[in-house]
Amino acid sequence: MVEILVVADEPTVAAEVVSALEGTDTEVRVVSSGELVRAECTEAPPDLVVTDMQVGSMGGIAICMDLRLEESGDRLPHIPVLILLDRRADVFLAKRCGAEGWLVKPLNSIRLRRAAGVLLDGGTFRDDSLRPLPLPSEV
Repeated sequence: MVEILVVADEPTVAAEVVSALEGTDTEVRVVSSGELVRAECTEAPPDLVVTDMQVGSMGGIAICMDLRLEESGDRLPHIPVLILLDRRADVFLAKRCGAEGWLVKPLNSIRLRRAAGVLLDGGTFRDDSLRPLPLPSEV
């Protein structure tokens, strides 16, 4: 059984993520505060954390950094983190905090399931869907 922890204080975001990821072999837990993540992960470490970029006073970047610090102190196992970014400019922050993956909103259930699957398999997921297309080279 795969366990995923979703962190979102906006009910519509949480519902969208749960709807996309929940299944017969996947249990999804939801918390609405970043301050609760460490305790949840200590009590029952999930296989994946999916966090919204902005969650009250402790958003996705701070949540990821806190999990990485706890991991480096051997207080938590490594838990992959997928951050749901608000805008393309936030990719820089997601890279710097040690997240294994990110998606830029608006969310898409197919991309969300694909990203979660890649992270659960030990990979990384970089959302390039909103990246500008390169210009064709001149001949």
